[in-house]
Parts: sequence; structure tokens; C-alpha cells
Amino acid sequence: MEKLLLLGQTLAFTADPFANGPDAAPEAARYDSRGGVLVEGGRIIAVAGAEALRAEHPDAQIADHGQGLILPGFVDAHMHYPQTGIVASWGKRLIDWLNGYTFPEEMRFDNPAYASDVAATTLDLALANGTTTLTSYCTIHPASVDAFFAAAAARGMRVAGGRTCMDRETAPDGLRDTAQSAYDESKALIARWHGRGRATYAITPRFSPTSTEAQLEALGALWAEHPDCLMQTHLAEQTDEIEWVMGMYPGAEDYLATYEAHGLIGERAIFGHAIHLTERETARLVETGAGIAHCPTSNTFIGSGLFDLPGLRAAGARIGLATDTGGGSSFSMLRTMAAAYEIAQLRGTALHPAQLLWLATEGSARLLHQPGIGRLVEGAEADLVVLDLASTPAISQRARRAEDIWEAVFPTIMMGDDRAVSATYVAGQKVKG
Repeated sequence: MEKLLLLGQTLAFTADPFANGPDAAPEAARYDSRGGVLVEGGRIIAVAGAEALRAEHPDAQIADHGQGLILPGFVDAHMHYPQTGIVASWGKRLIDWLNGYTFPEEMRFDNPAYASDVAATTLDLALANGTTTLTSYCTIHPASVDAFFAAAAARGMRVAGGRTCMDRETAPDGLRDTAQSAYDESKALIARWHGRGRATYAITPRFSPTSTEAQLEALGALWAEHPDCLMQTHLAEQTDEIEWVMGMYPGAEDYLATYEAHGLIGERAIFGHAIHLTERETARLVETGAGIAHCPTSNTFIGSGLFDLPGLRAAGARIGLATDTGGGSSFSMLRTMAAAYEIAQLRGTALHPAQLLWLATEGSARLLHQPGIGRLVEGAEADLVVLDLASTPAISQRARRAEDIWEAVFPTIMMGDDRAVSATYVAGQKVKG
């Protein structure tokens, strides 16, 4: 197999930059101003200085990215590919947004051709923004799941996703299933896709307001039968949503308890949002090892609230970063990192650039239980992004003043977009740039 040697600046994490606070965050990273990443057979086989790798592997094909910053590809831990067409729709609260925009659009996914077209568009937009892995909700239509995984397979991408299940009357006609059909069709999709190539299946009740207890019970049983699958759903996104849930489940102690009662909590669970948690919910998420997908652009765009990233990390919660497209207003994980920084500032904490980059790579990969992605280390899968740290005049003039790599990369985090992504590699193959 042919070797490929990528040259540029390299930044690799050796530890969790949240472990000892923002001031110590740089100590969790290893930076090389002229580094190299050697790739063969879709995997990283070495990360070292550029000249050393050149000397040791004179037969390698060279891709010299100059001053480009080579990082692991971004990992989006929570999004909705069927909402690509309605991204950045004007102004409503969550429940109105679902009824006014989301549900009408998702009804269109009973058409396999339409689903395939949107899946292709979504994944191409992700790759253009340096996102090499994403975790998506599909719709209740099995064809929407097939379209998503097929589009990812055609691009060689590692992804996770699943059929969204909704059997309550709160879901409209045309998007409502039953407890039995949710179980049966999800089980068939697991058999068809889970573990095939780079695909991971995620059992997907949309959230408690659109699933009966019978459906949650059925999906909990399915997860018990397939514990290596992920389970994804929503939790405590808005205060009026919580009131809605508690009105439907009057015997539940809190929102999280509506999932716990049916076995829908554990270390392979990913709960989207989790903004308005009780102390008990926080403790249970930490105790069970469940993951939380922080969706900052969505939280501000829909007016949900300010996620307590500093407090939850201090409590020991596992957190990744996500666009939540289309409730989120951007496909860019750079923009998502910027929004996470801004929300943390409003919470009284200035996140370090190392923490933001880690959340968008290894932190999110940990939620997916995929140690082979999100890391710039020997043996990892060669999903990579190369950032141009001078992609616009505004970014360039600020970066020129930088005294270290963190000052150089932070303007790109705060002001960058797809123009800052000079190259994207999936399993060692260049797909942009």
C-alpha cells in the first residue's frame, strides 16, 4: 500500500485538557511547528517531525500543507440530517419549530430519492467544513436510514445514526409509528447496517413527549439485546419542554427518569442538550457514564438556554460538541466551538482553545465510543482536517500577532468557516482541498 506523508503544523492531545482547568490546558497537547502525519491503509502509522519522517520514509507520497494546522477530523455528536433543508429557519420555540418546520420536512423522507439527495448534500457540507464523523437522527422511514448510511459508505465516512421513533399523538399523521413497528424496523436496520463498514447504529426515540411508555419500553428492550449500539435522544432542552414532559409523566421524578424507567440510560447513551438538569439528573448521568452532546448554536438560535459546560465537566460528566443542524444554525464545528466559548463566558469561564478543539474531536469521539477517531496518534483512523490559520484578511491580520499556536488558532475558531478548511481526509483519502 502506498504511504502518504502530510506535512504542516501538527497538534495532538496527550491528555484531557479539562482535567486541570483552563490554565493547564496547553499541557495536554503536543505541538510541532513543522510536523508530519504518515498514513497507510487508511490509518495513521506515525506522527513525528517532518524531516525525520521524510528521512525514514523516502518512498512516501508527499502532501505538503505548508503552515496548515493538521488535526483529527471534527466529530459532530448530534445532528439531524433530514433538517438540512430547513436550517436557519426564522424564529420559534422548540415545540413550534418542530410543528412548523421539522415535521413537515421530515414527511418528505418517505421518498427514497429525496432522502438520498439530502443525505448526500448533508455529508458533503460536513466534509467541506472538516467534519469527518457525525451522529444523526433520521426519520421514521427506514429508507431515510438506508440513504444516510449508504451516502456515508460511498464517502468512506464513519458515522452513527438511526430511525427516529415516535408513536404518541403529539407526532403528526405520517410521522407516527407504533411501539411494535419501532422495535421491528429498528431491529431490521441494526441487522442491515450496524458494524457494516464504518457504520454504527443508534437506537433513537426522538424524546419522551413523542414516545409512549410502551415504545420506550420496547426500545429499551431492543438496546438490551444490542448493547453495543448507541442510544440517542433529547433531554431538558427547554423549560417549557420539561413542563410538557412532566405533564405527560406525572409519576416521574424528573425528565431523565422517563428514560431510566425503561432502561434507556447507560454509557452508550447520548443525550442531546441537557441544559436544565436537576441535581439528581446530573448525578445519574455522571454515575452511569452517559454522554451529553452540547449544541451551542442551537441553544442560542432557538432560545433554549445556557448549557453549564464548566459545571458539568467539574461534576465529571462526559461531554462532546455538536451542531444540532438544523436547529443549530451552522454546519461548521468551528462556529460551534465559537458558540461554546461564548456560552461558557456567560457562565463565567473562558474556555481555552485546547479545550474547544478537544471537545470537537476526541471529546465527541468518546461519546461515540470510537477511540480510533478524533485523535492524532499512531494506529488511529486517518480522518483528518487541515486548517488554514490565515483564511480571511481579518483572521490573517490577527494571527500574524500570535506569540504561540493557541493565539494563532483562536481567531480561526472564533471567526473561521469552511474557507478555513484547506483540506479534509477520510481514511487517508483527500475529499476536499
